[in-house]
Amino acid sequence: MNSIISDLWQLPRDIVSDGYDRALAYLAERVPMTIHEYPTGTPVWTWRVPEKWTCEEAYLETLDGRRLLDYADHPLHVVSYSLPFEGVVSREELLAHLHVHPRLPDAIPFVFKYYERDWGLCASQTLRDSLTDPRYRVVIRTRFEPGTLKVGEIVIPGQSEETFILAAHLCHPHMVNDDLTGVAVLMGVAEALLSSNLPTSNLRYTYRLLIVPETIGSVAYLSHNEDLIPKMVGGLFLEMLGNDSPHALQGSFYGDTPVDKTLWTALRGLDPQAYWGDYRTVIGNDERQFNAPGVRVPMLSLSRVELPDSPTRPYREYHSSFDTPAIVTEERLRESRDVVLGLLEAWERNLYPVNNFKGEIFASGQGIWIDYRINPEGHRVLFRVMEHCDGTLSVAEIAEKVGTTFQAAWDVVSLLAEKGLVELVG
Repeated sequence: MNSIISDLWQLPRDIVSDGYDRALAYLAERVPMTIHEYPTGTPVWTWRVPEKWTCEEAYLETLDGRRLLDYADHPLHVVSYSLPFEGVVSREELLAHLHVHPRLPDAIPFVFKYYERDWGLCASQTLRDSLTDPRYRVVIRTRFEPGTLKVGEIVIPGQSEETFILAAHLCHPHMVNDDLTGVAVLMGVAEALLSSNLPTSNLRYTYRLLIVPETIGSVAYLSHNEDLIPKMVGGLFLEMLGNDSPHALQGSFYGDTPVDKTLWTALRGLDPQAYWGDYRTVIGNDERQFNAPGVRVPMLSLSRVELPDSPTRPYREYHSSFDTPAIVTEERLRESRDVVLGLLEAWERNLYPVNNFKGEIFASGQGIWIDYRINPEGHRVLFRVMEHCDGTLSVAEIAEKVGTTFQAAWDVVSLLAEKGLVELVG
């Protein structure tokens, strides 16, 4: 996963651009992938696919030719999708078009104007504060031309056409945690699924893994695959997974679906420090397009967003030139990949235990007794789980009712199944 980041992070991965295309082609060499293409101007529900954007050159300099900032030094120096502009401007006009980061005085911000056409440059607050001349020269040589928006799709078929979606966005030039880490984790998950590394090697569900340019990519894919939407039973958007914060699981629009219950009860067993946030309370991304009216696929999101009381939420370096490989670690990426695989394992195992017994089970006689004096919590979970095994609740719903993790409930249910005391039904 680190190799993906090191190879791709410096590419100018604007939403429709040569840099994005090169990054997606690189990923397609690692796993079997279909690349869907949507030409500029294509209607995608209420949106239209934008033009391809290229920045050839951009800089700011004093009238005596002293270069103050240059796109060649850092692609964030130009607003993504900036209009071309050349001319001498007053200091006041320049400052109206010169963007800075709200918290980091030495960082260059990431600013985009995909659909709000204007010209713009980005600089550190430190540089902005040093601008005292009355006039400056601005050169922004960008071009807009027909192109194709591209979405990568990895399909891992299961026994059912019912589909679980995993997605991450590949855009945002020269940034890592947002969201190249989500892409890296998604690729790690894809490789594990394709090599049958899940304990449940015969997958019940089909998995579609999507690599998109943010927002417009998901809208384009969904609008051109409406026939697949009824088969989408749930999903998980992956982003910001390389930093040190605990995992945050953001619920779906409805919040109480089988996917919500399964993933949350499982995450509690995979990362005890993890926390839950209702829909749109942790971070907002392409899960919105799947949860939206007319779609209503219950898609959650998994991230490492800082806790709600943090003044630097979602993370300190967000949307800045400080979002580099230095703030992520391979260990965090591996942890997040394993968490996602654990969540999918729970989703695959979220069956309904139907009792083959009547009355309370004679635990000692069946060889499943847990001594309450030695393991009081294990004893409690055993008996509480057993009394809910009547075919009316799934494993996740039982875990929720009992107040335990999915994994603890599954340990009891699978033991009962092994003893022939319950049958697991999909």
